[in-house]
Amino acid sequence: MEETEILVEHVSMEFKRVKNEASSLKEAILRKIRREYTCQVQKALDDVSFQIHKGEVAGLIGTNGSGKSTMLKIISGVLTPTRGRVEVDKSKVQLLTLGTGFDGELTGRENVYLNGALIGYSRDFLDRNYGKIIEFAQLEDFMEEKVKNYSSGMVSRLGFAIATAGDTPEILILDEVLSVGDLFFRKKSEKRIQEMIHSGSTVIIVSHSTNVIRQNCTKVIWIEKGILKAVGEPEAVCRAYEENGK
Repeated sequence: MEETEILVEHVSMEFKRVKNEASSLKEAILRKIRREYTCQVQKALDDVSFQIHKGEVAGLIGTNGSGKSTMLKIISGVLTPTRGRVEVDKSKVQLLTLGTGFDGELTGRENVYLNGALIGYSRDFLDRNYGKIIEFAQLEDFMEEKVKNYSSGMVSRLGFAIATAGDTPEILILDEVLSVGDLFFRKKSEKRIQEMIHSGSTVIIVSHSTNVIRQNCTKVIWIEKGILKAVGEPEAVCRAYEENGK
């Protein structure tokens, strides 16, 4: 019997946001005094259930705003669902989202240490692996430049190199990371991701590219507008998703 690594049961997530937000501080204070604020509930996920077995590579697809990022944050422990539950050992989870944790006013070198610390690397680990990170990112001549002067491709390359420098975690979540940089770097990054995937980890891949999902995943979860549409074999679910978008 296959061991369940991630169990999602009847998960719903709602966010409250203020309707007709005040245009000034004075108006905001007056509305608060008069209790004129009204809240609108936005449902990001609606009764979603699925499970991922140990060692599976699961693809998560859906159009923009469908709740994919919210689901990833719930699985990784960043958010607590409004209803339902998730069973997963959060200490095993690494969420890889490129470009988060960078400070544009700091240099590339400084951001390696900042971003690496946020991921959980020690100073000693970063000292020992600094050269490998920069070589992989192909940014040897730019590390004393402020990151705000980098192109988006350079930021993505540096973020990817930092995030994948350590040992592969037991549960790896990849949020749109297989489309970074130019064609040469994409092939290099895909090779590294393949090595991580085939190390025995349980993996969730979020991608807008159904080709990436088909090539890498053993099962696919399709969430659309917060509702679970399908869970199943990659070719069948990807085809249904593509036909739905026509």
